[in-house]
Amino acid sequence: MTMAQNRHYLLPLAIIGSMFFIVGFAIGINSYLVPLLQSTLEVSSGESYLLIASTFCAFLFFSYPSARIIARIGYKKTMSLSFVLFALAFALFIPSAKCGSLSLFIFASFLSGIANTVLQAAINPYVTILGPIESGARRMSIMGICNSLAWAAAPVFLAAVIGKSLDEAVLADVTRPFVIIIGIFIILGILVSFAPLEEVKATGEDEEQAADCPYAAGKTSIWQFPHLILGALAMFFYTGVETLALSSVVDYANSLHLPDPQIYAVWPSVGMALGYVLGIVFIPRFISQVKALRICCWVAVAGTLLIVLTPAHISIWCVAFIALACSLMNPAIWPLAITDLGRFTKVGSSLVVASYGGGALIPLIFGFLKDGIGNQAAYWICLPCYLFIFYYAYVGYKIRK
Repeated sequence: MTMAQNRHYLLPLAIIGSMFFIVGFAIGINSYLVPLLQSTLEVSSGESYLLIASTFCAFLFFSYPSARIIARIGYKKTMSLSFVLFALAFALFIPSAKCGSLSLFIFASFLSGIANTVLQAAINPYVTILGPIESGARRMSIMGICNSLAWAAAPVFLAAVIGKSLDEAVLADVTRPFVIIIGIFIILGILVSFAPLEEVKATGEDEEQAADCPYAAGKTSIWQFPHLILGALAMFFYTGVETLALSSVVDYANSLHLPDPQIYAVWPSVGMALGYVLGIVFIPRFISQVKALRICCWVAVAGTLLIVLTPAHISIWCVAFIALACSLMNPAIWPLAITDLGRFTKVGSSLVVASYGGGALIPLIFGFLKDGIGNQAAYWICLPCYLFIFYYAYVGYKIRK
């Protein structure tokens, strides 16, 4: 990439980076709410993890409609719309807290998930096709730093504004921080509508450019792209374990009766940020996106074994290892999955976004496993997920029809 191209991409990347921060922040709020609901509403771990499940269920139902919205009004207006939806969702958290209703919390979290779906359906493919596809993982790594730091910032922000430790907080305390968040989201939605973001398209996405993407020629459906289907499945499992790594650590620390458990949310985010920095430095100059994905798979399997086999007071620090491993999975899977889709790029991207629904299923299974076999042993759920991603990194992405 030339210096001129770098300057051309710099401002759009900075703007999109702020949106990736919002994505992480909105989901990271659940890290604080899950143990808070357990203590104040006296619900089980499985029931409290329904909060995270409801957020990610939205990806399953609204990814395709989001793609249709993008096709109709463009990327920038879709991004602006998502902030309005975020504000409405977080406004609903306030009466949820006042009523002390788990059902209302779950519904509010689902609305937040809809907003997240709409935003991610726009920003993920936008970053991937903004520049050369072979450096897509590098750009996604830059975005990932913004996202992972926001996961940690959310529970720390809530604790700071509330001014109480997690074991002293009550549901009514979340009103003030959510009012602040709503105001910020409304302002950001207005600013994004005026942001200098150009509409971008993937190679072969226009009919007149179809010849530039011969692999997509003659295809009539996204189901004729095996590398996309398998990539979406890999993303499903990846999203599940990443969500688990970033959202469960506060609950894990709380179950171990460690002081200031919200602080432990920082370390998985640091692990992910470190991985993203390595991705920015090494991809694609020294290693390819595929090799980065393979390395992460090995680290993920090793990290999972460390979590479940070491003593609990050591195990909690090992969650940062699987977060580190997750760091370059999303940046690598995205470009591998949507390569050569041509005119199917937007619909194919919506399928990959739909696979974020893994963030609903895997943490939910984890929550019920925790009730049955304990917190530490429940992390075994990560192993089969990583093994499928392992398969995609070595075999799945090569399959063409």
